[in-house]
Amino acid sequence: MDTNELTVIFADAMYLVIIMVGVLITPGLILGVVIAVFQAATQVNEQTLSFLPKLILTLLMVLFSGSWLIQKLSDLFEQLFLNIPHIIG
Repeated sequence: MDTNELTVIFADAMYLVIIMVGVLITPGLILGVVIAVFQAATQVNEQTLSFLPKLILTLLMVLFSGSWLIQKLSDLFEQLFLNIPHIIG
């Protein structure tokens, strides 16, 4: 196994992590900005007003995209397990 193959494996894993985090966190960030603008316009400074909707949205994203995320993760592990003989030998 040379460093090129190892670099490709780590790059695939890091890309998957970025995709997974992006799918779960990006909608919460967008909602957080919208709520912050609303709070700035109305001068309401309630912490739960920003926390609870982001929590609910993140849980909904896990619910709706969870099967796709698990499929992507299991595809990566399947690829790694199938490439074990090539990596070792």
